[in-house]
Amino acid sequence: MLEARLQTQQRSSQNGRETSLWSSGFGMKLEAVIPFLGKYRPFVGRCCQTCTPKSWESLFHRSIMDLGFCNVIQVKEENTRFRGWLVRRLCYFLWSLEQHIHPCQDAPQKVMESTGVQNVIPGRAPGRAGEGQVPSHVKREVQRILGHIQAPPRPFLLRLFSWALLRILNCLFLNVQLHKGQMKMVHKAAQAGSPLVLLSTHKSLLDGILLPFVLLSQGLGVLRVAWDPRTCSPILRALLKKLGGLFLPPEANLSLDSSEGVLARAVVHAAVEQLLVSGQPLLIFLEEPPGAQGPRLSALGQTWLGLVVQAVQVGIVPDAMLVPVAITYDLVPDAPRDTYHASAPLGLWTGALAVLWSLRGWGCSRRACVRVHLAQPFSLHEYTVTARSCWGSRQTLEQLLQPIVLGQCTVVPDTEKVQEWTPVTGPLLALKEEDQLLVRRLSWHILNACVASSAVMSTAIMATLLLFKHQKLLGEFSWLTEETLLRGFDVGFSGQLQCLVQHTLSLLRPHVALLRVQQGDLLVVLRPGPGLAHLARLSSEMLPAFLSEAVGACAMWGLLVGRVPPEGPWELQGVELLSQNQLYHQILLLMHLLPQDLLLLQPCQSSYCYCQEVLDRLIQCGLLVAEETPGSRPACDTGRQRLSAKLLWKPSGDFTDSDSDNFEEAEGRYFRLSQQSRCPDFFLFLCRLLSPLLKAFAQAATFLHRGQLPDTESGYAEQLLRFLEATAQEEGFFECVDPNLAISAVWTFRDLGVLQQMPSPAGPMLHLSPTFASRDNQEKLERFIRQFICN
Repeated sequence: MLEARLQTQQRSSQNGRETSLWSSGFGMKLEAVIPFLGKYRPFVGRCCQTCTPKSWESLFHRSIMDLGFCNVIQVKEENTRFRGWLVRRLCYFLWSLEQHIHPCQDAPQKVMESTGVQNVIPGRAPGRAGEGQVPSHVKREVQRILGHIQAPPRPFLLRLFSWALLRILNCLFLNVQLHKGQMKMVHKAAQAGSPLVLLSTHKSLLDGILLPFVLLSQGLGVLRVAWDPRTCSPILRALLKKLGGLFLPPEANLSLDSSEGVLARAVVHAAVEQLLVSGQPLLIFLEEPPGAQGPRLSALGQTWLGLVVQAVQVGIVPDAMLVPVAITYDLVPDAPRDTYHASAPLGLWTGALAVLWSLRGWGCSRRACVRVHLAQPFSLHEYTVTARSCWGSRQTLEQLLQPIVLGQCTVVPDTEKVQEWTPVTGPLLALKEEDQLLVRRLSWHILNACVASSAVMSTAIMATLLLFKHQKLLGEFSWLTEETLLRGFDVGFSGQLQCLVQHTLSLLRPHVALLRVQQGDLLVVLRPGPGLAHLARLSSEMLPAFLSEAVGACAMWGLLVGRVPPEGPWELQGVELLSQNQLYHQILLLMHLLPQDLLLLQPCQSSYCYCQEVLDRLIQCGLLVAEETPGSRPACDTGRQRLSAKLLWKPSGDFTDSDSDNFEEAEGRYFRLSQQSRCPDFFLFLCRLLSPLLKAFAQAATFLHRGQLPDTESGYAEQLLRFLEATAQEEGFFECVDPNLAISAVWTFRDLGVLQQMPSPAGPMLHLSPTFASRDNQEKLERFIRQFICN
């Protein structure tokens, strides 16, 4: 890696001398950014080697890393079978005509003949005329439910829509990048004969249209998309079904003993089974729709995934290949806030107006870039057989943290945290309890893979630098990009540094002011107000790349907060010793406080494994240095370790009761703060990444004696959001003014036992628990949270 970096620096220094000046008059020559050669990009998205070792080995080859990227919306004469001047003008239309669309089979008849529907029919029509005959009213009911779920895709409409979408995407975006090697992995998985199930993040309402277009252009056929019916009006649902959309019927969420619900769930199961048997690829969104205030993991996505898992378990199809998908934008081109509300369904005309608004408002100078990432596919059957889990014994957040917050205990229990914010809907409730747990574990596993493979865009890096008040944007942009790449995360851009910074600032122009000063320099000033919250949301996309180090830095601050001199924590460098047990304890406390939606821990990874990963990252990035006392064996010397009755070679992550003694060996290990000159700034940078969430939690603790309770969850979250807005106006810190942070604080306090949910005639209501009714315990809670906030 070092040799590659030296070679890259030599090449970039030669190319930097030939870099032209900016047309805007910045008046300086700079080198091209070092890590942007595609050859040195990290290849991200490998599946879990612990849970799916066979897929990890068989569905990957190192040669695919060198295939590079393609722009899927760049269609030229070469992409068609024809040549000539007329073809160059009609290439979009000819390209859409050449897309291969498989004919749709007779799905309604096969759904009617499926075993699940046939088993439900006697309960719906006990007096039917003869064996094997379906009463007409039952047949009409099944056809009505099936019509609500899907409709046969119309090839002509698909080709016309692809042609129109291609033109719109070229007006909205500079490019839509896709790695050819990742596409080759997906094609290889499709050739194995198992149906493809793509599970994606959800950043924009455009995702459900853009992803099918990308995969259709790459030869995967028509992608069936599981849409959320709450986001679409009836007219838009009818159009999307003809384009391959799927919708869950409302009767499927009825109670388990409802005859209408039983029939609807049987029809949904049969429709999914026929879709998998036909080999059509299916797209499921594992995140809630954008703008929705609630848990990150989608209940609807879990329901569709549960249907696929059950189809494989009962043997309808022998296996299914799961493909985590991530899509990232420079800026999300959704409709403006006043055009539609997140709670209201999006209509056909509203969507058309949103597209026209985007085409009018963005213009050529604000066209953004999009990156689609397809992670390594893995076998669902292999996961169900070989997957490991650390969810054996778990405790609630109230059991884990409340005694420590109140000062009644200092030892963190050696168990995992249970925190399920995503509700379980009707079709998933019909599964067995162990199958429900399997679907939840699989959902978190895939969502972790999606986020880990998401590319970091230039707007996220620039927003982070602007919020943290970095003064040299050009140099710091290059530094932060390189730090991101070195942590195994890819970036969704390439090019020369000057052009990248110029393009990124043009995208963020509504939130920053550009002032020209002497000598051709440019001063970038943040516009005060709610625009800072938008930059904070962009900056949060940097958090997954630095999450382990950020957790470790805030935990270190919690240890040093009582000993820090006015000059700062790095005045203690070389003086203060931090024991490994203290670091483990502090990291565990912060881990339990942070929501699972943020950490996204894999079910096969225990908390102590994550603690060791955090400590390793702190050492690797240079913030901590191992302390070795004279005469002791060096920490890196493993050759002279004395064998004991305990096995020294154990499976990774296998922390049972007998393994807990390994952490007692850490009592004699100590660390010092590094004496490198760059460490203080990097330490503050890491702490600032978690500041919006932690400050929102601290403000929520302050708000406990001011809030009006009892109230509903949404009502109390709205009260808290107004308090955060008022506090931000006074303090000028708008990063924590976010509805999602407010609802996360309310749910965390509910799990912690600070707020209690009681039934009432008007629905569940939140009450302040008797334990935290006293101001003394409220102040203890606030002190516990603020110990991790670096001011």
